[in-house]
Order: sequence, then structure tokens, then C-alpha cells
Amino acid sequence: MKVSLLTGGSDRPYAFGLLNTLVARDIEIDFIGSDEFKPSEVLIDPKVNFLNLRGDTNPAAPRRQKIARIGRYYFRLLQYTVKSDSILFHILWANRFVLLDRILMNLCYKLMGKKIVFTAHNVNERQRDGCDSVYNRLTLRAFYALVDHIFVHTHMMKMQLIDDFGIRESKISVIPFGINNTLPKTDLTGWEARSRLGLRKEDKVLLFFGRVASYKGLEYAIEALHRLVEKDHHLRLVVAGRIEKGCENYWNSIESAIEQYGLGQHVVKKIEFIPDEEVEVFFKSADVLILPYKAIFQSGLQFLAYSFGLPVIATDIGSFREDIVEGKTGMVCRPEDADDLADKIHAYFHSDLFDNLQQARSEIMEYGNRKYSWEEVGHITCAVYEQLLSKAGLNQAGQEL
Repeated sequence: MKVSLLTGGSDRPYAFGLLNTLVARDIEIDFIGSDEFKPSEVLIDPKVNFLNLRGDTNPAAPRRQKIARIGRYYFRLLQYTVKSDSILFHILWANRFVLLDRILMNLCYKLMGKKIVFTAHNVNERQRDGCDSVYNRLTLRAFYALVDHIFVHTHMMKMQLIDDFGIRESKISVIPFGINNTLPKTDLTGWEARSRLGLRKEDKVLLFFGRVASYKGLEYAIEALHRLVEKDHHLRLVVAGRIEKGCENYWNSIESAIEQYGLGQHVVKKIEFIPDEEVEVFFKSADVLILPYKAIFQSGLQFLAYSFGLPVIATDIGSFREDIVEGKTGMVCRPEDADDLADKIHAYFHSDLFDNLQQARSEIMEYGNRKYSWEEVGHITCAVYEQLLSKAGLNQAGQEL
């Protein structure tokens, strides 16, 4: 069996996690990537062929350079589609060129006899971000109609595809969000990690990690911190990640709130892209990850936290309640409610979970590896691949039946 993985040129942890599990099942892979992926990381097996069609993805590049490289990418992708003997095209992330990525390219794939599989990490990202439109929904509907099978990570996402986009149930499979097991991990200790961030051993460290965007509810974390620091001056909030494009005003409002509440000494800001090799510094220095989101189905950050044995406090939206074992792997609070978030943070730092955090970290890692196993992802994924090949009149080796 041969599969083309179209990564969109990003999300290394998910792409590598899936790559590893497919290679372990003796599948031949054409890995379509970008400069973000190093050949030495991708070429883990003779069955893997790395094609860097996307090239440079630097967002700071001049506009003319961006246009040229995008044109080259789609030209190369079309050339590859015509020449490739791969029947299965598995899209992990679509790029942001709606008409091209959702409709025109997929029409080309279909015309060339390809079977298209798509992993929908977000069913309707623009609805989540508060910028949905008729055009967005129409192109999404066309896209979901064109692909042959869709993977989602929760049953709520499956129901949204059925209810909002008219997708038949048999075309959708729910798979776990495979736990992030590809990030570099060293023997760095928690204390050493804290010292790198200017944190003290006695600090109680909350971590807000990832791109800063309005739907993530950082303002509620700031308000909750404001309510708590008067009684507990050891509390620290680490905010790490770059600002999402278009959310600059939102971040300005966050900084204004930090200044207004006099929280400067309680907030550590690392507002920049965090490279893979530095991620462990933040997760090893923290006592808990907070996800005060206003809208989302599921967050990969929760499983990244579990991979480091870090508990999570998240809002009761999407599948967070299903994915958090209350008092064992974290806590759940009401969405858009700073008071309840503050109560849960206070409760956490007075809980057995926090008091026995060293032992709990090992248990959380074991729980995450068991429940969000790439082995299960691979099992479901390969079953879908085989079903699609069977419908196309091919066996696993890609030969005519």
C-alpha cells in the first residue's frame, strides 16, 4: 500500500506521529512537506520518500516572494499528482487558499483517480474564530463532499459534519488525537526549567501555551489571576507563543489588562514562536496548563501536556470534560467565567493532585499514552485506506484485483 501524506507544510508533531505509525504498518509513504521538516527526521525508513514541495514558509517574507513561492508550490503539487502512482492522498492540513485548496486541487485529484482522505482537526475553523461567512460554509460543504473519507477527533465534530454540512455518517471516522511523542525531551529538571524562565522554586506556575488568539480566552486567565494574587503572591502565569495574525488588538487588550491590574511581576511573557527544542522548558517548569477557551472541540495542547505529565484546567466546552479525569489529570471550569476559573485554580493548588504532583506526572503520562495511542490511530486509519482501495478495485499492494 502506498499513501501520499499532504502535510500542508506544518504541524510537525501530528505529521511525524502519523508517519511513524504508518511506517510501522509497512506502508509506503510519499511525505509532502516544507522547509519545516528536515530530511533526516522524515527519512526514518526506506519506505518513506520526502518531497519538499512547499519550501520556505517564513511569514515575514516580502509579499512578492510569498506569491512566487505559492505559485511554485501548486505547480509542483500538480506535477506530482499527474506523475504519482499513489492512489491515496491523505490531507492532514489544508492551506489557506480556500478556492484552490478546498475545490480546485481536489477536483484535480479526483480527475486523476485519487482517493482523498482528510483529517479535520477543525470542522469549521472560521466559525470558531468568529469570522464565518456564507462563502466559507459553501466552499467547506463542497470540500467535504469531494473528499472520500473524513477523520475527526470527537463525536461532536462528527455530528457537526452531519448536521451542518450534510455528510453521511459512513463517510466519517472518529480517531483519537494521537499524543505528541515526537518533541525533544532531555534530562532537564523542573528546577532547571524554571531558572531559565526566571521562576522560583516556590512559585505556583500556570502555563498558557500556543498561539495567542481571541477564542482562547486568555482574558479570563488574567482576570482570574487578578482575583487570586492578593491572597497568594506565589502565583505566576507564563504566556508563551506568538500572536495569531489578526489578533494584535486582542493582545494589546491583554497587555492593558495586565498593566491595569498591576500583574506585571506575576506574568512571564514569551510572545514569540517557541521552537520544538524549547517546548519542554515551559511544560517542565509549570504546575498546570490552563485552557480557558471560549470555542473549540478539542486541543492538541491538552495531549502535549499529558505527554509531559502536566495536569490541565480547561473550560467545559468541546470534549474537554471527556478528556479530563477530574482530580486525576486536571479540572474543568465553566467557560467565560473568570470567577469559576479562579476557584478551580485555587482548588487545584490545594488538592491531592498538586500535593503529589511528582507521582501524578508519571500516572498522567501513562494515561495519555494509553488512551491517545497512535497504535489505535493507525488501526482505524489503515482500515479506511483498505476500504477505499477495495472500492477502487485495488488490493493492499496497489495491484488490480
